[in-house]
Amino acid sequence: MVTQLFLLSFMTQMSVHAFSVISLSSNTHQNITMAAILQKSAEVCSTVASQKGLKFVQPNPLTVVSLTAACLSPASAVSLMSAIVTISLNNAQVDLRHVFDPEYHFDNERFVQAHKLLKDGVSAVKTSLLQKNYHLARQLLGKTLHTLQDFYSHSNWIELGNRSPYQSLIQANLPIDNIADVNTPTCNSCVDNCTDNILQTILTQKKLTSGYFDLISSYKPFGKCSHGGRADRTSSVEPKGGINKDSLSSPHGSLHFVAADVAKAATRDLLQDIREAAGDREFLRLMGILQSSPALCFVIDTAVSMANVITEVTRVISFITDSRRGTMNEPSAYILVTFNDSEFGPLNKTTDPDVFKATVNALSTSGGGYGPEMSLSALWLALAAAPARSTIFLFTSAEAKDVELKSTVLALIETMKFQVNFILTSALSNTRKGLSNPVNQLYEDIALASGGEVIEVTKELLPNATIILSNSSNSVLVTIFQVARNPGIAENSFLVDSTVRNLTFYITANSTNFTIISPSGQSQTSQEANGPLGLILTVRNLYIVQLENSTQAGIWMLIIKSSQFYTLKVTGQSATNFLFDFVTVFQNPHPGYTVINSRPPADGNITLLLSMVGSDLEKPLVVALVEASDFTVHTGSLQDTGDGDYLVTVSTVPKREFYILVLGQTNSSSTSDNIPFQRQSSGLYRTSNITVTAVENGTLAPGALYTLPFTVEMRSTWQNYIITARNSLQYKMTFPSSLTAGGDGIAIGTVNLTAPSNATSGTEVILTIEAALPGGNDSNYVVLSLAVSRGVVPSASLVLSLWLSGAALFVSLLINNQI
Repeated sequence: MVTQLFLLSFMTQMSVHAFSVISLSSNTHQNITMAAILQKSAEVCSTVASQKGLKFVQPNPLTVVSLTAACLSPASAVSLMSAIVTISLNNAQVDLRHVFDPEYHFDNERFVQAHKLLKDGVSAVKTSLLQKNYHLARQLLGKTLHTLQDFYSHSNWIELGNRSPYQSLIQANLPIDNIADVNTPTCNSCVDNCTDNILQTILTQKKLTSGYFDLISSYKPFGKCSHGGRADRTSSVEPKGGINKDSLSSPHGSLHFVAADVAKAATRDLLQDIREAAGDREFLRLMGILQSSPALCFVIDTAVSMANVITEVTRVISFITDSRRGTMNEPSAYILVTFNDSEFGPLNKTTDPDVFKATVNALSTSGGGYGPEMSLSALWLALAAAPARSTIFLFTSAEAKDVELKSTVLALIETMKFQVNFILTSALSNTRKGLSNPVNQLYEDIALASGGEVIEVTKELLPNATIILSNSSNSVLVTIFQVARNPGIAENSFLVDSTVRNLTFYITANSTNFTIISPSGQSQTSQEANGPLGLILTVRNLYIVQLENSTQAGIWMLIIKSSQFYTLKVTGQSATNFLFDFVTVFQNPHPGYTVINSRPPADGNITLLLSMVGSDLEKPLVVALVEASDFTVHTGSLQDTGDGDYLVTVSTVPKREFYILVLGQTNSSSTSDNIPFQRQSSGLYRTSNITVTAVENGTLAPGALYTLPFTVEMRSTWQNYIITARNSLQYKMTFPSSLTAGGDGIAIGTVNLTAPSNATSGTEVILTIEAALPGGNDSNYVVLSLAVSRGVVPSASLVLSLWLSGAALFVSLLINNQI
């Protein structure tokens, strides 16, 4: 339980650095990418402002917060940071996922192949933008930028005296010239100082070469340069040493900053190429600027049981759409999915609010009755099409018919950090866990996992749900505190800082009495609908407490008298927030981290990449995993990696569902005062003893078979797993329904997927692969975002590496960070 003493003691703690992964003295792919995005976005914002007759003031320093303020879009700081994090993480993970593919790194003199990867990658980004698939475009952009940036560190372009980007790299019609052929020696041996190990003939003739790299074999052609570093086996044979400039400690580390600066300029050039193809507004949407709300998503039951409320539902949705128009909370897309007892879909997605309203207003009820509906199938369709961190609202009068989709829905919610709210228009009189209808327990489980609400309403009370819809999709909404108590615990204490406005409590319970106590000692009970602290609105099972605008800073307390299950969520509007991803840290071939698109492991450390968003003065002091039921705290250690990012390592793993808690301070720029703050993740997370691993290899070619190997592992040999796979576009797909692990504890399977021959390039396909123990005691998943493209083919070496005799060992080493 978070008490005043608990909060105050935590605020005095400082984190301990448990490990060193990324040096702040060297440039990384992440900070090169971030700097280039901020610089190019500032240039685009300046142009847009000039076209509107407005003055753009170049920020100094240039940060996420200062840029969005200068772009007259301060509320989009979170969405810009989210876009940068997505691009940067996809950039970084190329080092791990394509460790055996030299063309992804311009290694082994694979210039022609790497050049094709770049051209195909840029083309894929552009076609994804044409389809308005911004999240997919960000993922593809990150991967493409990695290859581009590696050229300047792994080749001898800088050693040849160049201090500007090689324009041929991103020009589809220009070749890469004067490459050293396989029979041409390029390097001398070196041991301590490798600065001058490239042969003078190579430098004089301006021939391009790059270092050879291999984790396993020491083979390379006679006389060739190695990449270098302790992970590179080729650097131990003549000519020894290496030529990479990845860090200051690299063989050519003296040129590290020069190579990084040119890579940054090349990144800006590639971004400019995308800008010219997409236009300024689409470029800013790609970067999350201007429209800060990801998407407005509605999933609506159109069975005849909704006949008496469908008109009011459409009215509420139209009202919300109009209230967002032209504001900072205008969404980047509008999504609508309908369902009844036998059908779901189609998916309607548009960026035009008038088109969306026309579609909504044309809804009518037909088919079905008062039995279970295909609600989860429709929800799955909306989740698969929505951008990350979107808020979804599902209206229904019936229980779910397709309950088997629960795990798939939870997989997407956890991975993409969606919030799902259920508005239930038909309730019974039984009592269970705060809901009047026990069959709605499934909806509560999903809402709780996502940080959403289950609201039971009548037709007359439906307009009151508008408050939930309005507040939940606000771009500057933050979660300050959240718990799920079972059995009920009376005292709930939390810290509210002075930046918070529109403080709101959401209490879900069948019936309860509560008292709110402010930091000044003022109090208000649940019987006071309009009291000294604010307004209390009751919508059947939900109490909404709206505090006065001038929120008091300090420790607030809410005392609930209830022996039953209840949930409490405290939100407000503030610029101070955080983003996070579960990641795996790796040391080879270069130190970095890759995002985990599954549940984190139950047996070992959990690592998070935490990104602070606010005034650029926020600093986390304590980051913890907090168990939802009793607020047991598992504190992590922090490492500052620069640019507002922190790696957090938690060594004691929760056994039950947990939230992410951040306690920190905002350093004042004008006084010595520091403002403490508390923030919490909206959604619930859980660990698993099962590991599911799959790596997307290339893209889906229309009409062609796409083969995706995957592995399932648990620290138990001869284990049986139930396998389920689904793709968002319902493309033809086959996969094993079960797998049995061998003596090494690893089972290997394959998903075969075929996109139709008329599939459009730039289309995004969300694929989930789930593995569960018989009986449902444990499960895990991997969520992949695949692109349809006519240009990029799967990486042959990746597929082969998973199918050769050493496949199980290879995957196990990757999973356990031993290579």
